[in-house]
Amino acid sequence: MRTGKPFLCVYGRWAPLRWLGQPRACSSAARAAASPGEKRRAVSDSFRSQVASGPRFQDFIKGASGTLPADGEHAEEDGHYLPEDWGAMGHSRKVYFETYGCQMNVNDTEIAWSILRGKGYQRTADLKQADVVLLVTCSVREKAEQTIWNRLQQLTAMKRKRLKTTSPLKIGILGCMAERLKTELLEREKLVDVLAGPDAYRDLPRLLAVADGGQQASNVLLSLEETYADIMPVQHAAQGHSAFVAIMRGCDNMCSYCIVPFTRGRERSRPVSSILEEVRMLSDQGVKEVTLLGQNVNSYRDTSEEQFCGSERTKLSRGFNTIYQTKQGGLRFSDLLDRVARVDPDMRIRFTSPHPKDFPDEVLQLIAERQNICKQIHLPAQSGSNQVLKAMRRGYTREAYLDLVDNIKRIIPDVSLSSDFISGFCGETEDDHQQTLSLIRDVGYNVGFLFAYSMRKKTHAFHRLQDDVAPQVKQRRLEECIGVFREEAERVNAAVIGSRQLVLVEGESKRSVEDLCGRTDGNMKVIFPKEDIAVQASASKTAPIRAGDYVLVKILSASSQSLRGRAFCHSSLRRTLML
Repeated sequence: MRTGKPFLCVYGRWAPLRWLGQPRACSSAARAAASPGEKRRAVSDSFRSQVASGPRFQDFIKGASGTLPADGEHAEEDGHYLPEDWGAMGHSRKVYFETYGCQMNVNDTEIAWSILRGKGYQRTADLKQADVVLLVTCSVREKAEQTIWNRLQQLTAMKRKRLKTTSPLKIGILGCMAERLKTELLEREKLVDVLAGPDAYRDLPRLLAVADGGQQASNVLLSLEETYADIMPVQHAAQGHSAFVAIMRGCDNMCSYCIVPFTRGRERSRPVSSILEEVRMLSDQGVKEVTLLGQNVNSYRDTSEEQFCGSERTKLSRGFNTIYQTKQGGLRFSDLLDRVARVDPDMRIRFTSPHPKDFPDEVLQLIAERQNICKQIHLPAQSGSNQVLKAMRRGYTREAYLDLVDNIKRIIPDVSLSSDFISGFCGETEDDHQQTLSLIRDVGYNVGFLFAYSMRKKTHAFHRLQDDVAPQVKQRRLEECIGVFREEAERVNAAVIGSRQLVLVEGESKRSVEDLCGRTDGNMKVIFPKEDIAVQASASKTAPIRAGDYVLVKILSASSQSLRGRAFCHSSLRRTLML
């Protein structure tokens, strides 16, 4: 899209056009003698005469020559809006990415890099070498946005220092913040050269080409169809042993506090064939763990093939509802999870972030049956108060949520649960807060993501509710929630002391080069000594432990944050099943 302002340049002067109600005549006799038809012809002739003597199209074009091409000829343009080779303009230019926020932004970075690499860009990990800096941003909370604003000020100072060099720095904002704050970023602050929303990454090469010509470039249009299904992300996970695979984008839930539907658009699911192709490729590359991603990952519904489009309605968790009409047809999340799990029995499968409403029994039973689908479920509650849940438009009550927890624990006895909570939402009372604390105690999570409420523009809460809980009260309630969460997590984690846990090794511990760390099936961090261990149970031969290995670890102690133990043999998902 061309971003230059329209202009109007006028050359020469001419008299204004006038509409004459009557033709001019020399005498009243002549006027009386004229017939109605003659009058109309005279008016028409007069109008044509004045138009002919008025301005031409060329008079409105800056720098236009005074001659027009002859009929049938076409004028040759002296310049082009974009260079003819703009699609290959990434040649030798280095791009530097910084990624903020959720795992979807990690995946977005990999998609954007795949697109730019195909146009000849190079990636650098050194900011000083970068020709282009792209920040992949988050708008979920005000603090996340403020982090980006601060970073932009730093990068702008660096950009000014390079203005007079042969390679001026270009700065781009990608993702949710680009869509939400496009006006402030481009017009008020003038800190960035390129804006690309979550559905506009295909347009990045063109946007950068426009910016290279000295103009700001922006595309933040949301799509009802874009899933990037045909673009294979370039994975940059640590050591390449874990990877994220996006299966759907957007969200239809319209929770009153959430900005996601306004920054990432409506739900649309990637075709199952494309997902399976990517998972197979990752398996061939030796990836040991894949996490399926989506804003509402378990509402996946592939309608890309006619054979999937039946009349069966979407099944929800018992006691849950939605603000939109029940959807029908499509290949559901349970079907996808089944097919993904079959690709490689030695590859762990996780998924995030789900909504509690989309856990019908068939999903839970599949998790229980398949050894390589992790027995860990993220179950965002957000609050333990029915009054607050209603204001949040979550579509369930405290009672329905606890019934779902009981059902999950019945079908998957060894399940690990994690959750999200918001402290200080609009209208939250002290009693509402106490109900949230009691819910945390009743469920017993081992991982939690807790935040003070931050109102976002465009949301239902922004338009209809009052952010009436004082900041200091929000902070105090948040700290109390975190305290109770840690107490319960330590209790839950202590229950696995003395057990053997299959751990996927991630690498060295951040606190000691003498230790390694990895994660259990339940997504708990485990720290253990770096030492050679048996190649398999009861074997005398030993081998070192490397990132990407599965090892059996005996748990010796636990805290609210992690487990500590000692590895005693190498293993695998299939081998562990036989022990």
